[in-house]
Amino acid sequence: MEIKVLISVDMEGIAGIVHPAEINPERYEYERGRRLMTAAANAVVEGTIDAEPAAEVLVADSHGPYRNILPEELDRRARLIRGKPRELGMLAGLQAGAQVAMFVGYHARAGAGGAVLAHTIADAILDVRVNGCSHGEIGINTLLAGSYGVPVVLASGDVAACDEFSALVPQAVTVPVKRGLGQLAADTLHPEEARDRLRQSAGQAMRLHASNPPVSVPRPLHVEVDLHQPRSADLAALIPGVVRKNGRTVAFDTEEMAAAYGTLQLIVLLTQIGP
Repeated sequence: MEIKVLISVDMEGIAGIVHPAEINPERYEYERGRRLMTAAANAVVEGTIDAEPAAEVLVADSHGPYRNILPEELDRRARLIRGKPRELGMLAGLQAGAQVAMFVGYHARAGAGGAVLAHTIADAILDVRVNGCSHGEIGINTLLAGSYGVPVVLASGDVAACDEFSALVPQAVTVPVKRGLGQLAADTLHPEEARDRLRQSAGQAMRLHASNPPVSVPRPLHVEVDLHQPRSADLAALIPGVVRKNGRTVAFDTEEMAAAYGTLQLIVLLTQIGP
């Protein structure tokens, strides 16, 4: 039976990457960073299809502008989801019937110690809490996948990112490709070694996916967002349903994780508006 697999690929957690110059399209090392990202994605596609030859594979470019993976260098057996804005952001493809998800090149949440390039969605956000629990992109996306009944069976990134994921999904496969020595420093595997491990682990995750249930998402959802600047809270509070709790914290309630995700996307977009 054919299975549809969604591979969401971020950039900060790719082996060899430690600095904003390697992940920002306007910086001098970006082209090398996007080649490393594309090669890591290919390793996971290959491992997935090795284990499930009939798999339909979607690769969601999920970093920054969502236009980083080199389309002409991506494994031709995969389809590429790129560009923004788009519904479900980093997990666009869930709504297309994905049955399994994988997170590649992910990073730890804002404020995490010993984590490379740690942040939560954007620099303007200090923390996101869902029903009182602090989550970065790993937690938010795992909950979003769970709300669609989709298990996340693999996550790769630095050690802190993998630990963050394992706390939510202890039975899933993790692939630590570097150990953070600070926000901009790491002890990293060689990219080829990291790709070998990603390929092998993707195959392992697919073989075990039936024993990995989706994360349960409680309802209703109460979401709180701590913002770096009070001005960002000024703007976020203009969104219908979002209320201001204090100088830089806003909150909202919803029944659906997809709706919560959409509101978070709007908050991020508003924080990027200039004065």
